[in-house]
Amino acid sequence: MSQSTANSATAAQNGRSWIANLDLIFSQTANGSRLSSIERNGPLSVQKAFYPEGPDCAHVYLLHPPAGIVSGDELHLSAKLEKNSHALLTTPGANRFYRARDDKNLGVSLQLQQTQYQLSDNAILEHLPQETLIFQGADAVNKLDIQLTQSSIYLGWDVICLGLPVMDQPFDKGRFEQLCQVKLDGKLVFHDRLKVNQDNQLMDKKAGLAGNHIVGTFIAAAPNQLSGERNRVKSEDLLTLIRGKVEALKAQEKVSISQLDGLFIIRYLGERSEECKKLFAAIWKILRKALCELESKAPRIWLT
Repeated sequence: MSQSTANSATAAQNGRSWIANLDLIFSQTANGSRLSSIERNGPLSVQKAFYPEGPDCAHVYLLHPPAGIVSGDELHLSAKLEKNSHALLTTPGANRFYRARDDKNLGVSLQLQQTQYQLSDNAILEHLPQETLIFQGADAVNKLDIQLTQSSIYLGWDVICLGLPVMDQPFDKGRFEQLCQVKLDGKLVFHDRLKVNQDNQLMDKKAGLAGNHIVGTFIAAAPNQLSGERNRVKSEDLLTLIRGKVEALKAQEKVSISQLDGLFIIRYLGERSEECKKLFAAIWKILRKALCELESKAPRIWLT
């Protein structure tokens, strides 16, 4: 049993928490990239890996049968990609943080999802989940920690939907916090925190979300290909392609692109999750071809 699994099992003893741990290891073998180890506890799992592109990229669907996180629940996901392995992780449907308990005497109200990815040399990880819905009154924390080496590649997004305004349920009460960190050879190179609650009024401030409820973040990290002066031309050409796609989809007023050393950070702020996902999928195709030398192959689950 891993340390995280043991800690979560202890936490679950209060009887009001549903703790889930899923630890995956991907290895490159003579037969291609394989899901070589699965360690799980609680309602978080995977089926077998699929290979729609051939043996060198393992497509894995992350499954959470409850389909949502309530007060006291914790989801802990980790994936380690060994040298030269390649995995694409996605989900069959939207994740949900439901309304937290009103009565604090019934137990903790916090709802936690924590994801940790560790990539070894020349490993590629694509993290392409469906959207995450944050219901009115949630007490939600979403954490993502990505550990890279100079030669590894990470392409991943998160699409956050704050409230359900089309159902007259705006995110006008509750709390949501998202923390994302990227480390290169153990050194922190990107740190991003979003905290939304009624006290800071970030939902409505012009310097915040300006009334928008869809927040998307796409991280593309490829230090060997995007860092340093020698890669300046390639980086600029890629940025031109991405900006052209954003303009073609008429989303330039909703998208910002930041270039750090070895990373692109692409953000969407708007009102339509489908628009955000369509935009990110188009950008993913560009980056996948340029950085991984692979044509895009959309996971089959997206079509069902």
